[in-house]
Amino acid sequence: MSKVENLASIIDRFGPHLHDEPIGGWRAERKVDKMVPTHCPYCGMQCGMNLLVEKNHVVGVEPRYDFPVNEGRLCPKGVTAYLQTHHPDRLEYPLIKRNGNFERASWDEALDLIVSKFKGLQEKYGKDSIAVYSGSSLTTEKTYLVGKFARLGLQTRYIDYNGRLCMASAAGGNNKAFGIDRAANPWSDIPHAEVLIIAGANCAETFPILNGFLWKQRDNGGVWIVIDPRETPTARQGDLHLQLKPGTDVAVANGILNVLINENLIDQAFIDSRTNDWEAARAAALNYPPDVASEISGVPAEKIIQAARLYGRAKTGMIMHARGIEHHSNGTENVLSYINIALATGKIGSEGRGYGTITGQGNGQGGREHGQKADQLPGYRSMLNPEHRKYIAEVWGIDESEMPEPGVSAVELFNKMREGEIKGLLSICSNMMVSLPDTNQVRKSLEGLEFNVCIDFFLSESARYADVVLPGTTWSEDEGTTTSGEGRVIKINQAIDPPGEARHDWRALQEIAHRMGRGKYFQFESPREIFDELRVASKGGKADYFGVTYEKIDKQDGVFWPCPTEESMGTPRLFEERFAHDDGKARFHAIEYKGAAEKPDEEYPLIFTSGRIVHQYLSGNQTRRIGFLVQQCPEPFVEMHPETAMRYKINDGERVKVISRRGEGIFPALVVKTIRPDTIFIPYHWGEELAANQITNAALDPTSKIPEFKACAARLEKIHTRELPILGEVRKGTSQNEVQKGK
Repeated sequence: MSKVENLASIIDRFGPHLHDEPIGGWRAERKVDKMVPTHCPYCGMQCGMNLLVEKNHVVGVEPRYDFPVNEGRLCPKGVTAYLQTHHPDRLEYPLIKRNGNFERASWDEALDLIVSKFKGLQEKYGKDSIAVYSGSSLTTEKTYLVGKFARLGLQTRYIDYNGRLCMASAAGGNNKAFGIDRAANPWSDIPHAEVLIIAGANCAETFPILNGFLWKQRDNGGVWIVIDPRETPTARQGDLHLQLKPGTDVAVANGILNVLINENLIDQAFIDSRTNDWEAARAAALNYPPDVASEISGVPAEKIIQAARLYGRAKTGMIMHARGIEHHSNGTENVLSYINIALATGKIGSEGRGYGTITGQGNGQGGREHGQKADQLPGYRSMLNPEHRKYIAEVWGIDESEMPEPGVSAVELFNKMREGEIKGLLSICSNMMVSLPDTNQVRKSLEGLEFNVCIDFFLSESARYADVVLPGTTWSEDEGTTTSGEGRVIKINQAIDPPGEARHDWRALQEIAHRMGRGKYFQFESPREIFDELRVASKGGKADYFGVTYEKIDKQDGVFWPCPTEESMGTPRLFEERFAHDDGKARFHAIEYKGAAEKPDEEYPLIFTSGRIVHQYLSGNQTRRIGFLVQQCPEPFVEMHPETAMRYKINDGERVKVISRRGEGIFPALVVKTIRPDTIFIPYHWGEELAANQITNAALDPTSKIPEFKACAARLEKIHTRELPILGEVRKGTSQNEVQKGK
């Protein structure tokens, strides 16, 4: 059983602790040995930066003015990212849990234990009794290797990754409508759009550097239409804000399309020549005149009409969205309803005319292309397609019959742990006790495992449940590629060696494969060798990287895929002449409004939604250890409208209980007029008692299997405490419960 015991001593030893200075302290007389050009490890912008190195230590950072995406700009997280490299919480040697405590072990001791346990479980319960759960902040080389490791090294069908929680419904919509999953345009097209529709994306906080392109569009006289339940910093900069109820995007998008049709603002020539299935989508949209869309969404009808006219009358326009429309049990349909607008107006496939999701994780795009998804093989090939299976089997040197069948999605994977089908787990680069929905159930999944292995460079909330922890590397200690949100493949460069006994993650996976007797499939000596095999594996697939080389990436400041030949320069803009379906045409989809899986009722009258803030990144395992970032926002809060606060007699800053059918937590109230009175919001970067995902609903989108993080029913409860919030307070831990337990 993989339970967490002695939590206080674990936190005291492994953190999170706050750290705010480079190794050796702040010293002006430093002599920097070298400056290594690379990219930020955080979001899908993948900003260029230079790491300053002194005696094999990263001691500082400078922005890269030569990289065209950020041109010298970095956000608060990017500026401080280098501080994680030599953080006192770094894991520098393997750990084995004995009697509830983590004890130092040698690599041989840890690897022998892992292989012994994995072999024992598979002999007793079968190959599929072991699961692999990976992440999209890894390099593409590692994500490729993780997929191969699960299917050939462990010979299990059960592998999935945390990108399932992030952009999966955008991928589902893109594939259905366009036949390919990538943003249609480079960021540099944004300033050329007369109108932007920004749906469910708070770029100002979650993609600060993208704002540079948005502001250039404004400088050119452009207009923003922002669709979001909260008046976010992005919405406050916009020209028109459609403040919809969470989960009602289909109604709003269909309402806009209804106006475009009735006011003849569609491009019939484009529809006729470049698309299929228009009539069904048109008929569906006609069921949503503005008054009907308004009644469902809560957005005034005149604003829906105004949005349609602004976008429809413009010569150019782009639609961009993020998790706000994607994190729903109908996330794929939300995405398709916005794609219908782009196709109906013909605003796609040229400069300033486009569409795309804004990828959250650093390698969210590359991480979902090359085989760590449950149903996918490298090059965006399908595990259900016999030809695809045969091609990859040949690349890997196995018979197609040896290729495992498709597995299940992330949430379903953890369900199978509770059901007893999966007995062992190897996780890498994931903190599921923060990032998965309904964390009380996730805890039961982890506690029920017979053996649990984690590879990471900090001991996360999830790693506390592991039986063996292997110390991995940060982005500055290895090389490889990532693919940014615009589809640009870029190169991460190694600046220093791993500290202590930490090893490159891909070497740890290879070591396990060798000891499992599967070493002949894992003979790589460098990330470049992995990438060269990946290039061949992707050749001819939808995500074709064959023509991408490390040298071409350096020469061109990145390469946009598809890049099918070594002579190709890549493809910055898609769909200029044809879409990726076999007939070259895009597909409309008739979408009807369904709404969230769980709607407010008498017992739970409020709509709960979650999201991100500027100073934290995803599960917070990296950023909740950086003092400056934590001081800006040390704990989560529950945002509510003054009318809501008055109804529950809650004062600003007072701690209140937030309750759903799945769990509850106590958070300080942040009373603001910028949120709807029927909605409450909590940022999700924290774990344990402060996890927003204690509240969320694990209902899944049927196409993408993305969970419904953004809408469920909840209620507030006054708890009559005098405990004050700690917002802005300097302290030793990263969340109040951890500070208390760490004492």
